[in-house]
Amino acid sequence: MSRSPAASLPDFPWDRLVPAAEQARAHPGGIVDLSVGTPVDPTPDIVQRALHAASNSPGYAFTAGTAALRESICRALSRRCGADLTPDSVLPSIGTKEIVALLPTLLGLGVSDAVAVPRVAYPTYAVGALLAGCAVVEADSVDELEAARPALVWLNSPSNPTGRVAPAAEMAAIVAWARSRGALVVSDECYFDLAWSSEPVSVLHPSVCGTSHDSVVALQSLSKRSNLAGYRFGFAAGDASVLARVLEVRKHAGLIVPGPVQQAAIAALDDDLHVAAQRLVYGARRDQLLPALRSAGFRVDHSEAGLYLWCTRDEPCWKTVDWLAQRGILVAPGDFYGSAGDHHVRVALTATDERISTAVTRLTP
Repeated sequence: MSRSPAASLPDFPWDRLVPAAEQARAHPGGIVDLSVGTPVDPTPDIVQRALHAASNSPGYAFTAGTAALRESICRALSRRCGADLTPDSVLPSIGTKEIVALLPTLLGLGVSDAVAVPRVAYPTYAVGALLAGCAVVEADSVDELEAARPALVWLNSPSNPTGRVAPAAEMAAIVAWARSRGALVVSDECYFDLAWSSEPVSVLHPSVCGTSHDSVVALQSLSKRSNLAGYRFGFAAGDASVLARVLEVRKHAGLIVPGPVQQAAIAALDDDLHVAAQRLVYGARRDQLLPALRSAGFRVDHSEAGLYLWCTRDEPCWKTVDWLAQRGILVAPGDFYGSAGDHHVRVALTATDERISTAVTRLTP
């Protein structure tokens, strides 16, 4: 009997955080959970109203999305990313994690293929490769890619967990390499709208991919920018031939974004005001946490954009996790994201203003 791909998966990393969570929860003032990036602020009214208006939805929705949704995605990408696409070059998904986890399988990759992931990276890139039976290689440069010759290359800018913003020239070099080797570049851009000290550039921008979107796909999400994590909506955009293959398999599998969620997504995509307002909320929380962490002896690396602060006390990450848990603060250990992160912790901005203020008080000497 052949070995199931699931058998090769690592243990679910968050289970290892349970003891630290219990210690933080026992703090007299309660836990400040800064370990996960789940939004805590309200879903915008404009989106809730659109969902309610579309709630009478007895029929099946389109896997490819309605024409109105695809056009809305194209308008948003042009406005926000400087990328001009046609409706056949975009595809809605049930959150972006679905695409991340299933893309190698949807593309028909398997045991003879390798998937390249950053050395410090969102774990689901590797999980998706393992589910398809692919080899996983760590690569951050063209030289490393040339040695590994992967079929699929993951980029992530702004990065989860580090908040690093990749320069356009760096991304362009990887795209050029991939095109020369027949590989596909997929850029996870879920934190694109949350820039702080550096502006991210989409892989779809001409400065990265030139005048063609061949061999490039971007993934974007409404979960963080619009507080829609519970709605499960994201989308892929880029190489139309690649997305046509993905669409065909998703139709067979019945992977469909519900119709009311598609209508809610249009409302979110067409409105930039709520995105700017939410960015101010996260910015204010960041402005409190950043100096407090530094005053407590942390160095904050990268963190130019996104929802996290990538922090270190130059010690093993689990020692830092325990130190913070003793103060009722729960964070994610850096080794969840690869061995290269084993001296860092990831601190999320996704807690209420009251909990952020509590964390600042506990960190202040």
